[in-house]
Amino acid sequence: MRKLLRLAVPAAVVLAASVPGAAAAAPAALDCAGLAGLRIPASVMSLPTSGGLVTAASVVPGDHCRVDADLYPVDPAAPAIKLRVALPLAWNHKALMFGGGGYNGTIPDVAGNVPFGPADRPAPLARGYATFASDSGHQQNPARPPSLDGSFGANDEALVNFAAGDALKKTRDASLFLIRRAYAARPTEVFFAGGSTGGREALVVAQRWPSAFDGVISAYPAWNNLAEILDLGYLAQVLSRPGAFPGPAKQTLLHDSVIKACDGLDGVEDKVVSNPGGCRFDPRVLRCPGGTDTGPACLSDAQIGAVTAMSSPFRWPYRIAGGETGYPGFPFLSGADMRTPFLGFGTTAPADPMPVTSGYGMQYWDQWVKYFLTRNPGQNALDIDPRHPGKWLGRISALSSIEDRNNADLRPFARAGGKLILLHGAADELVSPYSTSDYYERVRSVVGPRATDAFLRYYVVPGANHANFGTPAVAAGWDSLTALERWVETGRAPVNQVVTDLAHQRTLPLCAYPGWPRYRSGDPDSAASFTCAR
Repeated sequence: MRKLLRLAVPAAVVLAASVPGAAAAAPAALDCAGLAGLRIPASVMSLPTSGGLVTAASVVPGDHCRVDADLYPVDPAAPAIKLRVALPLAWNHKALMFGGGGYNGTIPDVAGNVPFGPADRPAPLARGYATFASDSGHQQNPARPPSLDGSFGANDEALVNFAAGDALKKTRDASLFLIRRAYAARPTEVFFAGGSTGGREALVVAQRWPSAFDGVISAYPAWNNLAEILDLGYLAQVLSRPGAFPGPAKQTLLHDSVIKACDGLDGVEDKVVSNPGGCRFDPRVLRCPGGTDTGPACLSDAQIGAVTAMSSPFRWPYRIAGGETGYPGFPFLSGADMRTPFLGFGTTAPADPMPVTSGYGMQYWDQWVKYFLTRNPGQNALDIDPRHPGKWLGRISALSSIEDRNNADLRPFARAGGKLILLHGAADELVSPYSTSDYYERVRSVVGPRATDAFLRYYVVPGANHANFGTPAVAAGWDSLTALERWVETGRAPVNQVVTDLAHQRTLPLCAYPGWPRYRSGDPDSAASFTCAR
């Protein structure tokens, strides 16, 4: 089917589109204003809706046509899906969908870049891609911190649109309808790129709709969403105990101590732990005399217990429908980087009501308990014990069948010719890189090692944090989109890739998992001075 679509495109356009990042030579003939008020038939979407409507269409001077639309729900009480499509005047005959983040609720920037994108290359829209995205079927309450409003979970259709990914396919189908109407042509390729929740969404579309996208970029994916939520709930309880929360000064102490212990394991001391698997750090070396808190230069027994809990696997003693049995916890390396305000520990302990200065994950748990689990906005989330949920066990199991639907069977995606690039930062403090490594190993187990290598590449980026948030040791930048284009269009898999540290003017080799960069000799700021070790 994909080959037939390509043959229908004029040869000159195919030539322009075959060059990575190239736009069509001439502006596309599209009537932007004529799209305003256009109705989107329910029949163009493979999942149930009540159709849709283009609510606005306008030209961004000299650049692209921006189209906004609403997709109407089946349940009149559910919110609409709000989507946006950017139609470049110089179209390269390709399309790319962006995933969201957290609980979504806003439309991602369709003029933005892919996760861990390069600084020295244009973003997809500027390359000539028609780009599109949606809010996943609900609108963020502006009174809540960004991407931390879970109140939509009280409506079943809105919950399934977000948690099961139904909004993704509806958005894709409606957006391609608008692209066809605008250009009188289909895209030659359609890609998806997302990180965090968007990374989970990338894996959802590859699994549930294997022919919908030709290539997918999934970065730091929260793929086993409910499993992580249960771990976050447990950690919220641990950190809320008297004296257990390590404040910012102690978080810095922990970070500096881990770096000192593990930095040189890759052969060079450069503030980057490139061999996280070799990092063995015991927080008890920071124990205060007698185990009681005596100040910022040590950790109390309660704080050591909290740090250990965050870096340890979490298991629950019951069965759930989604099949998950636990969450792998965070490496000490990422635990050490949880000093970043908001994403990791936060600056204040979890409490009821949940402070906006507590960690992102603790606030995520709080919203999930209030609107997904109990559907009681007054519920104290710290009163729900994920290890012993009591009367809520049945509801947890039901939610797991919606939120943890990724079963790692990507064989249909591979058979359809799809390619997947999987990325995670080794110092991620919000989504565990251990979890993504677990997913990758599951795919290899189901699909087979050789077949997996034919369509999937997985990279763990040393020193990189979640979405390059804060001041990570490595602010990762890599042109994954060009690598994906070449793989899809020519069959050339990524090899000898290099990641740029956007904050420190250095490069590192991007090693396919389980490889990591080992220093050999030469300039430690150059990727050429490293080799990929296992």
